Amino acid sequence: MFDIIGKIRGDKTIWAIVFLLAIISFLPVYSASTNLVYVIGKGTTIGYLFKHFVHVMLGFMIIYFVHKTPYHYFKALSIFGIPLVILLLIYTLFKGTVIGGANASRWIQIPFVGISFQTSTFAFIVLMIYVARYLSKVSGKVYSFKDSLLELWTPIFVVLVLVLPANFSTTALIFLMACMLVFIGQYPLRYLAIIIGLGIISFTMFILVAKAFPNTMPNRVDTWMSRIDNFFDNKPNEDEYQIEKAKIAIASGKIYGLGPGKSVQKNFLPQSSSDFIFAIIVEEYGLIGAVGILFLYLLLFVRFIIDAQKVTTLFGKLLIIGLGFPIIFQALINMGVAVELLPVTGQPLPLISSGGTSIWMTCIAIGIILSVTKKEEEVALDLEEKRKRDEALQQIIDAQVALNEEKDSDENQQKINDIKSSIRKSLIEDENGNVLVNGQNPMNAVLNKR
Repeated sequence: MFDIIGKIRGDKTIWAIVFLLAIISFLPVYSASTNLVYVIGKGTTIGYLFKHFVHVMLGFMIIYFVHKTPYHYFKALSIFGIPLVILLLIYTLFKGTVIGGANASRWIQIPFVGISFQTSTFAFIVLMIYVARYLSKVSGKVYSFKDSLLELWTPIFVVLVLVLPANFSTTALIFLMACMLVFIGQYPLRYLAIIIGLGIISFTMFILVAKAFPNTMPNRVDTWMSRIDNFFDNKPNEDEYQIEKAKIAIASGKIYGLGPGKSVQKNFLPQSSSDFIFAIIVEEYGLIGAVGILFLYLLLFVRFIIDAQKVTTLFGKLLIIGLGFPIIFQALINMGVAVELLPVTGQPLPLISSGGTSIWMTCIAIGIILSVTKKEEEVALDLEEKRKRDEALQQIIDAQVALNEEKDSDENQQKINDIKSSIRKSLIEDENGNVLVNGQNPMNAVLNKR
């Protein structure tokens, strides 16, 4: 265990925040699971807690192995991932599970293991990587709108069309994140304006077709419209019932909350362990718990911004933004729905809500982000090691130069001393006190010349 902890790399603050959110999730999930056990009559609280524990542990294993993968490998994986995602979405659209008779096919059953899998969340991740790859590839190059339309926007629109019939909120989030990512990636604004216009027109046509031919997508568009109408008009329906119970839970929590496991509204609030788990957290832990959760997500958001600024490659920057920001937006949407700032969307609270797909897909995104920060950390460590090696080498050179200078100085001093000694030996005084050089008076030579 300690060997694994010692081998983790990347932004340690992100690791810590993810770990804290995962630990925090166990108490509200365990508490809210009583709704499924005693009201619906399904399973046991310990069983749901153990299931959530398995989901979280598998999630951390995913983070560990993904963050060990060099992030530039995901460029190639996204190219092969787009066709796979499109096939999965087509299969989900026609063979996925149906909720309440509505055309809300979001899940497929994985054979042999019996695990339900939400393909739209996986498509989200693959699409963000693909967009980041394209923008990094064309950065600094001149390209036409037609080129980008074929290579960039065609896969995006195909994915959006396949996700839209079952999940409008995820479709809107994908489109908004794609637009934000291309804007940050310096995609020409005039091209982006055209794409946004085409998106609005396409969505309007989709609504008109669905209204004209209701049998193609029974009740789904009506569900979206009714949720929006109910949000503004406060008409009584199932969504209004959920919001009212969530608001009662939040109001009951006050500042300090009712205490762990003491929620009352968990017995009446549908999806209390997933979509509305924030309301249960506020009821049991009060305003302090709500602010604490919000603070952790905002701190995670700040770390994403700091890491994106540190990354030296455009692909790495776009990966952090494209995969990190949706986690924060999803959390804010979930909280906004609970306090009736937004219509009911069905978005879970990342890393806290129960549900394997939500946890695992979030962990994949976190793992890729940590892979980017790990690479930058390794580059920084290499630069630091190079600096230390250069300093050590310079110290050795300086020491050798000083030693050579000292040696040369000693040799020069010895030569000077030898010269002085030889001069002293050549100078001899006679009995009259005259100085003789090599036994002769030098003045004799001058006198002889005269």
